[in-house]
Amino acid sequence: MAGKQSNNDPTQTELAPGFTVADYEAACNAKDRERIADALRSRFTSRYIEPVTSGKGKPTHGFTVMAIACLMIESLETFRQGWENSDGKSKAAFCYFFDRQILFSDFRGYSAQFYKNVRCGILHQAETTGGWKITRKRGAPLLEGGPSPAINATLFLRHLRSVLDEFCDELRTADWNDIEWKNVRTKMKALCNNCRP
Repeated sequence: MAGKQSNNDPTQTELAPGFTVADYEAACNAKDRERIADALRSRFTSRYIEPVTSGKGKPTHGFTVMAIACLMIESLETFRQGWENSDGKSKAAFCYFFDRQILFSDFRGYSAQFYKNVRCGILHQAETTGGWKITRKRGAPLLEGGPSPAINATLFLRHLRSVLDEFCDELRTADWNDIEWKNVRTKMKALCNNCRP
């Protein structure tokens, strides 16, 4: 299910807090870029960022932060690429993400390893593999390389929030017919279809 549904009407399923399938369809028909971009920001913030931060915005356990961050990266990349889902494309999603994002440039050359040892390790083994470590040590770099790479989960989440904000800000001003919006509409159509039986 794509979101919270208050009754049997799939158009009332929430795609983001206070933003239903019907709201999306109305905003899409009106080409309301700002409303859709704000709903996307709300969707990602409420589903991925807020659950792993305390009231003061401080991340909880680093392992949990990275598990949620991996979900967010894969989901966010489906919107950027215009994929209905990430089936068979998960590894590519992480490679595209790390290759494009300046804030995550430390991961260039590590994308495939990150995918295997962090994303797949957490998803399939409930642990990182290949010697990868997760830390929340204050002052630690985003990625400490070497034979046992260490990821600063707190900084990773902070950078991920910035990437989300940048993406949503770009959508607010991009032309409705630009590739960014075509890709977002493709993914949103798939989300809406997933709300229907």
